[in-house]
Amino acid sequence: MRNTGARVHLCRISSAAGIELVRAAKKEGLPLTCDVGAHYLHLTDHDIGFFDSNARLSPPLRSQRDRDALRAGLLDGTVDAICSDHAPVDDDEKLMPFAEASPGATGLELLLSLALKWAEEDIDAKAGPVARALAKITVDAARVAGLPAGKLSVGSVADLCIFDPAARWKVEAKALASQGKHTPFLGYELGARVMATVVSGRLAYLRGA
Repeated sequence: MRNTGARVHLCRISSAAGIELVRAAKKEGLPLTCDVGAHYLHLTDHDIGFFDSNARLSPPLRSQRDRDALRAGLLDGTVDAICSDHAPVDDDEKLMPFAEASPGATGLELLLSLALKWAEEDIDAKAGPVARALAKITVDAARVAGLPAGKLSVGSVADLCIFDPAARWKVEAKALASQGKHTPFLGYELGARVMATVVSGRLAYLRGA
């Protein structure tokens, strides 16, 4: 990258060491971007508990120091976007001993709630935590991908997500639409609930319909 000028994007940074390398590269002016999976902003290796296969992810959950470094990287701009790291796994591959279970978890349906949870915990109310969180999963992510999306403007694609910021919901298998029902957040109560999504101007999802 330094020699060729090639643009590089690193997916799912999960360690403090990785954050420091990205931060140093950006200070040098190198064309580098990165994202972090929403799971890693909230969980650590302690959440694996007694080898819960729902918490077997790739990359693996790391220490609290690593998690704190990821959060700090989001705040100072080292991390460009938050991704869902959606990697659903069915029962046959997940309901096995920890070492034999396939890594992965459903994440798409949790992305909004987990991003907002991070912002509410780390960003002062006066700094606009909701706007900061939404940017990391919309316009900032679109900028990294080089897509004309992620923002509302005249003539732009009508991709919309309508959600209730005051709603509370419990993460249960029956509440997930994904074919894979496994996530380390099963049993957690999260805030914000998606009520409807519109893709290219067409209603794609309506809660309760």
